[in-house]
Amino acid sequence: MIFGSRSVRLRLDQKEAQKLVSMTTRCPVDCTFNLIGKKFTIHILRNMIILGHTRFNQFETIEGINSKTLAIRLKEMLENDLIERKVYPGIPIRVEYSVTEKGKSVLPILEQMLAFSMKYAPEDVFADGRPRSFKDVLGRHTERMP
Repeated sequence: MIFGSRSVRLRLDQKEAQKLVSMTTRCPVDCTFNLIGKKFTIHILRNMIILGHTRFNQFETIEGINSKTLAIRLKEMLENDLIERKVYPGIPIRVEYSVTEKGKSVLPILEQMLAFSMKYAPEDVFADGRPRSFKDVLGRHTERMP
C-alpha cells in the first residue's frame, strides 16, 4: 500500500507483535484512547493547538458541547497533564488554559486525522466535495511522531 511516496505496512510482523506484547501490560492504543478518546477531548486539544484558544468561552464554540461537559473534560485533561490552568487575579478573575508538552505531542495525530478526512470524507469537509491532500491544502506534509 502506498501513502504519499512511502510504502506503509498494514500490520506488525510476528516478531514485532511478540515483542510489543511481551513488553506491555496494556494495549498502547487503548491507553491513548483513555487519554484523548472521550467525547470532545480531541476537539478541545484541536482548538488549543490549531486555533490558539485559551479561554473557557472559546471552547463553548465546539459543536455540540455544553458547559458542564466542557468543565468535566477540562478537569480530566488537567489531571492527565494534557493542559495547564492559570488564574489571573482581577475583577473578574481571568482563567486561561495552555497545552503542555504532553498535549502538544497530539499534533501529529490531529494532522493525520485532518489528512484522513480531507481524503476520505471530502463531501463533509469541503464545499465542493472534492478530495484533497494535506499538502494541497496547507502546503506541507503532516508532522510525524518522533
